[in-house]
Amino acid sequence: MNSGFRPSAHAESACVRFEEIPTQHGPRLGFAQLNAEKALNALAHDMIRLLDAQLRRWAADPDIACVILHGAGEKAFCAGGDIRSLYQLLKEHPNTAPNPVALTYFADEYRLDYSIYRFPKPLLVWGSGIVLGGGLGLMAGASHRVVTETSRIGMPEVTIGLFPDVGASWFLQRMPIRTGLFMALTGVQINGRDAVVGGLADYFLRSTDRDTLFARMPRAMWTTDPSENREVLSALLREFASQATGVMPASNFKAYEQEIQAFCRGESVEEMVSRIVRYDGDEDWLRRAAATLAAGSPTSAALGFELQRRTRGLDLADAFRLELIVTLQCCARPDLAEGIRALLIDKDRKPKWQPRTMEEITPQWIDGHFAAPVWPYGRHPLADL
Repeated sequence: MNSGFRPSAHAESACVRFEEIPTQHGPRLGFAQLNAEKALNALAHDMIRLLDAQLRRWAADPDIACVILHGAGEKAFCAGGDIRSLYQLLKEHPNTAPNPVALTYFADEYRLDYSIYRFPKPLLVWGSGIVLGGGLGLMAGASHRVVTETSRIGMPEVTIGLFPDVGASWFLQRMPIRTGLFMALTGVQINGRDAVVGGLADYFLRSTDRDTLFARMPRAMWTTDPSENREVLSALLREFASQATGVMPASNFKAYEQEIQAFCRGESVEEMVSRIVRYDGDEDWLRRAAATLAAGSPTSAALGFELQRRTRGLDLADAFRLELIVTLQCCARPDLAEGIRALLIDKDRKPKWQPRTMEEITPQWIDGHFAAPVWPYGRHPLADL
């Protein structure tokens, strides 16, 4: 980070760093850095709480013109939620809906994600490196979303027995030609060019321009008007984007548009999954997608499809409310703990899914994931969104 940055008068934490930078024209810039580089900036609960509180302060502070959210190191903006900690609490509270610790974690995470969509000032997310799961939840709602040639973006929940959450049931279905549904089913990773093509990012910059951009920002013509400041930030990012065309990768979405449309046609998730896992072509990106889906949780694939179906026509707040119900039901069923065990704890990559195949999944099994639990205090924790 540029040595000209100074700590904010507010929170300074081991896991999140907040800094405020004076600009040449009066207002200040707020920088928030996820500071867990060794864990690829995975979202621990403390990070969520600190971010939420600081964003509220900055939203209310008339002297803050713009907020920038980024991750420590070069490898990742954010690799998702802290699922190692989630595994421990699932083992301590099996078959419980709602799991009290999971309820607090996910409700706080979704509330933070929702607040980014509604943030009243320009908010830039620097989405370089790994941006998975909860990391994409942080980026998706920002007013200015930046990706680079190192960006690796995805919703890989099918590999751990969850489903694309953090608002993904809402934002993935708004992607063109069912690319969002393909991402939900397969957990496939996309590049920065794909993210722009698919509407998950706004600007493609060179990863090496981060510090130069951050150093330039205090010299821009910031005012106290959020609309004017959005255009100030947009103009600055357009300038940097014009220099990045030489490192922009080819788009998988463009290259494989016909295959994705063929895979995801119709309204039967069973047929979609069958078409994808039977892919026997030579394209590595499609082969990886097919292999990940074939090894993933059948319930996760079914839920990824069903969430997008059931959230059609819902507003963003209702989508988050529905996702919270399904997430807590996943926490009370075996696949999530088993998927985390196989991927991160024992690392044998041999999860024993229940049910084992798409053919064994019944409508009743899926419907059970949408049954609201008995809420503490008698109301949905996100009722006030």
